[in-house]
Amino acid sequence: MLNFQFNTTKCIISSPGGLSNISDICDQLNLNKLLVVTDQGIVNCGLLAKLEEQLYRRFEFVVFDKIVADPKQDNVLSAVALAKQYNVDGVIGFGGGSSMDTAKVVAVMMDSRQPLEQLYGFEKVQGDRLPLILIPTTAGTGSEVTPIAILTTGETTKAGIIAKQLLPDVALLDAQLTIGLPAHVTAATGIDAMVHAIEAFTSKHKKNPYSDMLAKQALQLLSKNIEQATHHGEDIEARQNMLLGACLAGQAFANAPVAAVHALAYPLGGHFHIPHGLSNSLVLPHVMRFNQSDAAKLYSELAPYIYTSINTSQPNQKVCSDLIVFIERLIERLKLPNTLKQLDIGEHHLEKLATDAMLQTRLLINNPKPLSHDDALLIYQSAYEGAL
Repeated sequence: MLNFQFNTTKCIISSPGGLSNISDICDQLNLNKLLVVTDQGIVNCGLLAKLEEQLYRRFEFVVFDKIVADPKQDNVLSAVALAKQYNVDGVIGFGGGSSMDTAKVVAVMMDSRQPLEQLYGFEKVQGDRLPLILIPTTAGTGSEVTPIAILTTGETTKAGIIAKQLLPDVALLDAQLTIGLPAHVTAATGIDAMVHAIEAFTSKHKKNPYSDMLAKQALQLLSKNIEQATHHGEDIEARQNMLLGACLAGQAFANAPVAAVHALAYPLGGHFHIPHGLSNSLVLPHVMRFNQSDAAKLYSELAPYIYTSINTSQPNQKVCSDLIVFIERLIERLKLPNTLKQLDIGEHHLEKLATDAMLQTRLLINNPKPLSHDDALLIYQSAYEGAL
């Protein structure tokens, strides 16, 4: 008998055009004065104006629009300070993972006496939070359904806050907000979501029937729609399916945590400011090939949800190999960079990347196969050349 616990967001609304209901959602949460957390990209492309149009007739609100990718602590604390200055009673995270993660921390810290440094780790948050609504504008991170906020804590290092209070009251999935997203962003965030599902299904710790079910459904939606959403971005059905797939993958990995792909991706972001989704994409097939000896059966179970025409009557090792090649070719069809060399990362950097990856112990323990420093270096070397 398998003992497990599964937690997720209280309310998930999946509806193209659903932003038009944001005022009613705020009323249901008894909100009056809001902080909207977002970034300049959202402002510049006109998306924030759509949210403001829905809010301004009925609510007071203030906007913090200075979120940067992989937000540093000072960036987050500035948002907290603005929330306290205006004494808001609710928070909306509107944008990608960085904006949503910051909104989570603001909602927690608004009435807390804990300094930010005390929140890092597992279930270190004390007390409750302000009402929280998360609205993703990319289909990737799944942050709207995870109890996790990832912040940059040093020049190249990241740390996570993992606590049940970070799950929002409402996650709103509106594909109209993703129309116009550049193709390369759609592709990279989509692969990020696929990684979440793959790693949740193969996680060594906390793997459970609910996460397995969600991971499979997520991969079915994501793999079927990622190319259409990338190359025909006006397709609202493909966009909504990507948002839902990313959400399901987020629910999966929130309860069955990710592993070595993320551990090796984080140093790429920290040292070279490569977007998180692309970092995952660069190492995904190489980590899978490393894991194959221990996880071929699990990868084979996932294969038909990703690669519908795969021959699953073959031995697990062959199915797994075919799946990895399919993923490599998918990344090529999405026109994403597929080697570290393409991004001007020098071979002399690989040793430092491997050393930093080994610091991600909270992730590496979830990998289906134990991974050493030398293993990490070999994976980076493979990703550097793109060797099969």
